[in-house]
Amino acid sequence: MSSSAIILLIEDEAQIRRFVRAALEAENNCVVECGTLGQSMALFEESNPQLAILDLGLPDGEGIKFIRELRLRSEMPILVLSARSAEGEKIRALDAGADDYLTKPFSVGELLARVRALLRRNKLDNATLSNTHIFGDVEVDLAHRKVIRNGQLIHLTPIEYRLLCTLMASTGKVMTYRQLLRDIWGNSHIESNHYLRIYVSHLRQKLEHDPAQPKHFLTETGIGYRFQS
Repeated sequence: MSSSAIILLIEDEAQIRRFVRAALEAENNCVVECGTLGQSMALFEESNPQLAILDLGLPDGEGIKFIRELRLRSEMPILVLSARSAEGEKIRALDAGADDYLTKPFSVGELLARVRALLRRNKLDNATLSNTHIFGDVEVDLAHRKVIRNGQLIHLTPIEYRLLCTLMASTGKVMTYRQLLRDIWGNSHIESNHYLRIYVSHLRQKLEHDPAQPKHFLTETGIGYRFQS
């Protein structure tokens, strides 16, 4: 059976590297690995992976450097695995271009679920969204700017619609408050997190089956939001 994906694993702790590799290979992925920042970009060029899994604290430098350098060349998904649990560290990595952040220690189940979500997103091959996007009982007709739920036309304000499209364009990806505020309102509002809370709440009320327990517009506490289709 052919491999599901080629995954680049950058982790200096050999025990964690073996653990992660075994979990990924159990799902039929091909794993290429290294333990230093210096090896990472060369291995990326050689292996042409579909996903990178990265530790931030590498012996020869910060993983943030790899994220920034990679983002100059590729939109390939990046999942950070780090023992650094501080909110600021997570935001720094996500703002640099990481797609997701998993704190050590972590469960195999959660790791693999996040990997699968990022690989699904990558299959879009950086293409724009199709004219129709469906999630749950909602259909978004991008060509005609219509949102339909259970056959009923749902009215969204221009900002609500823009926020919905921005989140859908990064399905499965954690988007920080700063990223969303900049994309929706511009740089003058990048500290206005309450705007986001209000409008995400509006989307949940209009498009979620149970707004109190959302399945599509998910909160990443202290960081931002993630859209799941």
